[in-house]
Amino acid sequence: MHLARLFLPSLMALGMAAAQADALSPVGNWKNISDKTKKVEAVIQIWEEGGEYKGKLVKLFDSKETTCSACKGDKQNKPLLGLEIIWGVKKDGDEWNGGKILDPNSGDIYSVKMSLAEGGQQLKVRGFMGFSLLGRTQIWLRDQ
Repeated sequence: MHLARLFLPSLMALGMAAAQADALSPVGNWKNISDKTKKVEAVIQIWEEGGEYKGKLVKLFDSKETTCSACKGDKQNKPLLGLEIIWGVKKDGDEWNGGKILDPNSGDIYSVKMSLAEGGQQLKVRGFMGFSLLGRTQIWLRDQ
């Protein structure tokens, strides 16, 4: 019993440190909010694999499409659920960039830059062609 009292604060600190580490990374599930309707469109799961961050669609809301008919190449007509839409992203200071993001609605592929906000509860995702100034930013919300 006395040992438990000694170790409990340490275990609690480790648990809080792990939660904070997750909040300082884009790894996790994110709700994509539509620019137009302001409604949740999808949940995207982001993970790290070999120093590269990737993301895939894991849940869709009110989608009439089930496949990526607008996509080209090896993603054409693939099921939307499980479709990898983010790849090649690397950590760069306080940002993650250098990779690509697929817009499954249009089939277009953009360069992507991501950064955390609001204590890791928001992910700013900027898709752009060429220069980062020529693009669009969405705010994704961490899915608890």
